[in-house]
Amino acid sequence: MSRFFDTRLSRLEAYTPGEQPRDMKYIKLNTNESPYPPSDGVIKALGEAELAKRLRLYPDPECLEVRTLLSVVLGVDKDELVLTNGSDEALSFAFMSFCEKGVIFPEISYGFYKVFAELYNLKYRQIPLKDDFSINADDYIGTDETVFIANPNAPTGLFLGLDEIERIVTSNKNRLVVVDEAYIDFGGVSAIPLTKKYDNLLVIQTFSKSRSMAGARLGFAVGCKDIIRDMNTIRYSTNPYNINSATLAAARAAVIDNDYYMENCKKIIETRAYTTKALCELGFEVLDSKCNFIFAKHKELDGEEYYLELKRRGVLVRHFTSERIRDYNRITIGTREMMDVLITQTREILAAKRG
Repeated sequence: MSRFFDTRLSRLEAYTPGEQPRDMKYIKLNTNESPYPPSDGVIKALGEAELAKRLRLYPDPECLEVRTLLSVVLGVDKDELVLTNGSDEALSFAFMSFCEKGVIFPEISYGFYKVFAELYNLKYRQIPLKDDFSINADDYIGTDETVFIANPNAPTGLFLGLDEIERIVTSNKNRLVVVDEAYIDFGGVSAIPLTKKYDNLLVIQTFSKSRSMAGARLGFAVGCKDIIRDMNTIRYSTNPYNINSATLAAARAAVIDNDYYMENCKKIIETRAYTTKALCELGFEVLDSKCNFIFAKHKELDGEEYYLELKRRGVLVRHFTSERIRDYNRITIGTREMMDVLITQTREILAAKRG
């Protein structure tokens, strides 16, 4: 580090994105991207000459047109919604704004929670998952800290029922509960309707996964108008033009084409079931995922060994080194054809292992 770097940040462990190797062509099942392209409407919107001409101008800081369209899809008021530069920015705003009494989140979850807590010098607690990797709602009942829960959780893929979410929210109405729903469209049930009942609930989603726009960087948060007003205060104090014109054009078309994306989610759910069944038949233990990935281990294969062998064969999955989950790998669900390659290579790896 340079001699100018703030000493308070010298021990910060930055978030590690999924690897993006370029030494060969891989089947990429490691970063939970959609295997399906954006809709025709999005592709058309990004190719329009008028969009290029407008790049000399700042984008609409209020994102009004997209917020209005999206609010109808979500069943909320447009002023109960803020657009952000990926859902990570929404999370960053929440950590920055609402955590004066500390933060609490699962020990095994999205890695950015710990990074944000340390970046903003917040007191935080990480709560172990139960033996089956599920979240115990009782651990979050009645605490004073701001709660962050990924639902479904990552990397486990497990979903916590809305009755449990509501129980956490109502246990202390004087603290905020943030529900990170990056994967909600793959089999979960959104907590967004609960924001109409409770002013201490903030729900965050993304266009990266179910809407094939990971490269566009668009997220959003839904909550009561006062919370969203607070989020906008931070947004206007850091980067008021946080959503660029190309992303706004793509987002407008994506919301209009919402049915296309929901059909793709159904395909991914079907392929997830197919892949889970095939891996279980090969002796894998696979958690009951409600995400566009599965979390799997095999008693005959070390987690890192399986990851490295697949990589050598041109298939990328995500391996984690923390002790409790080091035997598992997170496998993104691609097309049926992509998953057939994974299954075939896995079968060959097991055969070679058994001699």
